[in-house]
Amino acid sequence: MQRDEADPKGLIRESYVIEGITPGECRSVFMDWALSLPVDLPVPVALRALIAHYAVAEPDHPMSGVLHEGLTLPDHPRRRGGRAARVPGG
Repeated sequence: MQRDEADPKGLIRESYVIEGITPGECRSVFMDWALSLPVDLPVPVALRALIAHYAVAEPDHPMSGVLHEGLTLPDHPRRRGGRAARVPGG
């Protein structure tokens, strides 16, 4: 996969040239990037292409960490609430 296919709007590319960008700002850019991807493009495939292009060259950049975090699977959702949470003494 080409870099331009993985980052069609150039959001990740731009984050690497912003001087002093913070990890929080990188996460915000990452969310915008993820929401702008075509539906048929698998996110892990795009992330690996971006990591190979950017994160290898700049491993200490905050966006590099965010890209790597994007490959980790989220924890399984835990059930919250239920009858015990709604009814006193439940």
